[in-house]
Amino acid sequence: MDIGEVGSGVEGAIETAINLVSTWGLRVVGAVALLIVGRIAAGWIRRSVTKALTKAETDASLVPFFASMAYYVVLAVVVTAVLSLFGIETTSLIAVFGAAGLAVGLALQGTLSNFAAGVMLLIFRPIRVGDFVEVAGEAGTVTEISIFSTLLDTGDNIRINIPNAQVYGGTIKNYSYNDRRRIDLVMGIGYGDDIGRAISIIERVLREDERTLSDPAPTVAVAELADSSVNLVVRPWCRKEDYWGLRWDLTRRLKEELEAGGCSIPFPQRDLHVVELPEGALRG
Repeated sequence: MDIGEVGSGVEGAIETAINLVSTWGLRVVGAVALLIVGRIAAGWIRRSVTKALTKAETDASLVPFFASMAYYVVLAVVVTAVLSLFGIETTSLIAVFGAAGLAVGLALQGTLSNFAAGVMLLIFRPIRVGDFVEVAGEAGTVTEISIFSTLLDTGDNIRINIPNAQVYGGTIKNYSYNDRRRIDLVMGIGYGDDIGRAISIIERVLREDERTLSDPAPTVAVAELADSSVNLVVRPWCRKEDYWGLRWDLTRRLKEELEAGGCSIPFPQRDLHVVELPEGALRG
């Protein structure tokens, strides 16, 4: 190989490199710049959405969801634009991703059902952060509603993680939804006690406690003639935040006031009657 052939080969390589740089260099630089700018824009949009929703006093469980959705939508648009710079047909790419998504979806049916249930919980909001609820056989205060699961803290401070499909697909008891709650108590008095006097004592105790609401009016009535007692139902209304304190205080005070008023608090008992048989009755 002579010097001329070597020189022509070098010139050809340089020319090829120049053509590649001129053809793809600007595209690569543009793609990198677009990715950087897009990432910054996506972060700015996420912060802006978070700030706007917080300022609008949107439910706390919805803020991170919508902010994340806005962030990833912007990123998806940026990636699509970058692919277009390199001449990649995004329509065919979307078809490939769709087929791959179908396959992944079939393999992750449980996860996707939790995702779908999480979206429904965030949209319809049957429960909110801070509510005391009973879901999937568990009771506690909602601390977080994420895309895939709901977190509860029980009364004894145990964290429970429940998949959203179990939450949305089952019965939801939300004890914090309504502003007022009714307390249901049963007070038993003896059969020899004055029912009218017992009812008057109970009504007085309810009136004296400021936490008891007058509207709706409390209910005090004879509910049952039980085996060992006459059972009176006591059903006052209160604000939801006063429920447990009022329930516990009423249980104690009603017992003390009924006894002070001369009423007995009976307990289950049996009367045994001894019958004397004639002498020799048990002999064969």
